[in-house]
Amino acid sequence: MDHSLQDHYRKLLGLEEPWEVKEVDLDLAGQRVEIELIHGKDRSLKCPECGQACPGYDEAPERRWRHLDTMRFETVLRARVPRVDCPECGVNTVAVPWAGKHSRFTLLFEAFAIEVISAAANLSKACALLNIDWDTAQRIMERAVERGLRRRGLEAVRYVGVDEKSFRKGHRYVSTLNDLEGGRVIEVVEGRDEQSARKLWESLPEAQREKIEGVALDMWQPFMAAAREASPQAALVHDRFHVSKHLNDALDQVRRREHKELTRQGDDTLKGSRYLWSYAEENLSDAQWERFEALKDAELKTSRAWAIKECFRWFWEPHHGRDSAAKYFKQWYGWAARSRLTPVKKVARMLKRHLEELLNWCDHRITNAVSEGLNSRIQSIKSAARGFHHFESYRVRILFHCGKLDLAPDFATH
Repeated sequence: MDHSLQDHYRKLLGLEEPWEVKEVDLDLAGQRVEIELIHGKDRSLKCPECGQACPGYDEAPERRWRHLDTMRFETVLRARVPRVDCPECGVNTVAVPWAGKHSRFTLLFEAFAIEVISAAANLSKACALLNIDWDTAQRIMERAVERGLRRRGLEAVRYVGVDEKSFRKGHRYVSTLNDLEGGRVIEVVEGRDEQSARKLWESLPEAQREKIEGVALDMWQPFMAAAREASPQAALVHDRFHVSKHLNDALDQVRRREHKELTRQGDDTLKGSRYLWSYAEENLSDAQWERFEALKDAELKTSRAWAIKECFRWFWEPHHGRDSAAKYFKQWYGWAARSRLTPVKKVARMLKRHLEELLNWCDHRITNAVSEGLNSRIQSIKSAARGFHHFESYRVRILFHCGKLDLAPDFATH
């Protein structure tokens, strides 16, 4: 064989003694390059577990690793790797410099695959570019996430958000714990009960849980109970976006009931007005505003529900301290409680029960806006995959794309 070709591939692979290129087989018809590597027999060996020098035991059966393509030719490395007989750890296969333990890919191929999967619109497109199947890509992502979680630092986490996301049909959910300042998903668990929420908190070391200052979450009792148990010193802050959703839902219930009543009387005043009531006034077009102004000034139950909903926006004003916010809520609650609008009164009573967590907003200006943004990315992942049958695949994909993890293989320059 041409020794210059051997030396060429040795340099491309970053091989150092005792590893050498023995043979390079080029299959033009199959568009494949196979490179056979051998280990120098006269070199000392080290135990992959403890690192001490050990005598050789034998050679393992030939293994193969997918490498980066050579001029669009699929490139595969093959070698029989020596095994050592360590007096402490027993018989083990020595580590190779071009691949991780138990991996079927070289470090350079894994690093490239991670970049392609991260950048591709969906996994199918990434698999096509890499010429691998879905299961292979999934294993690469699993190994990458495992590395990333092992390296991840959580010491700077002060504010977290707890949220839920649908997983499958039939009210199947996953719950996420998010770093609000870091804009990343810390952990994902299946379910949204208290036990699931406890598992979320276990992803934070106990010492770090004691440093959490605030938790943004909705009024779901299992989330609240788990947060109080795991991080009792942290302030629970109810998310303003979830509060707005409750108020908007109450408004829509009032509108639908009143629309039915008016329709029975032959009055179509509220017909086609659903979305006008959900928009903020400043977001209405000129044409929409003209009609909406007439609606909101009319003697309608819906108009009163809208006014009560809109006035609650002032509760979140930055200039409000805790005392002034409490005073404002008292005035707002009195208005809502006397409104004679059952859905509005129901939400008002719920907010009163959670007033302490609402007032915590004044001390910790956090919301689940970051969590909502991450949920949008998660939804894109789910839509691109057309759903997931297995939770673990869903979890890996979320942490791969939304965990801000260091995913690169170790020693990727080899």
